[in-house]
Amino acid sequence: MVEPVTLDPALLEELGNLRSRLPELTGSVLATADGMVVAHDAHGIEPDSIAALAAAHLALARRFAHAVGHGELRESVVQCEGGFITSYAAGSQALLTVVSTADANLARVHLEARRAVHRIVSILNLDASQRPRPEIPAQPGPSIPLARRTPMATLPSSIRRRQSAG
Repeated sequence: MVEPVTLDPALLEELGNLRSRLPELTGSVLATADGMVVAHDAHGIEPDSIAALAAAHLALARRFAHAVGHGELRESVVQCEGGFITSYAAGSQALLTVVSTADANLARVHLEARRAVHRIVSILNLDASQRPRPEIPAQPGPSIPLARRTPMATLPSSIRRRQSAG
């Protein structure tokens, strides 16, 4: 059973402070490495979609960094016609993605976002150290594989019925 995440108000405050320091920022999303939203300051963009896409992008960028032998990935920048989407690794289990306009000073975005990442990692580490860690007993015998969720299970039932009938 997954432990419910309690949002630390300091995370929301950090994202709000980041926006106040960078007026060119149109949104920020803090997510887990597997794409779940932890906190966001995203107005006009869908934080769940950003978190999922950023996690997939980060995983691919990490593989790319390892493939060329450059070590651990720190950040990734996507430059678009309308602005920048930058993701920063926040430890091994989280990432901060910031969306900024085309006229943003990217050096300043990096500076402020990197500082925010350091503070976020500290907040997350404090939170993790304050939670009790449950003991997981070793299970004898062969391991049982985890259930897989198939794409079919995520489709609306009306579409599933049509596909199974056809």
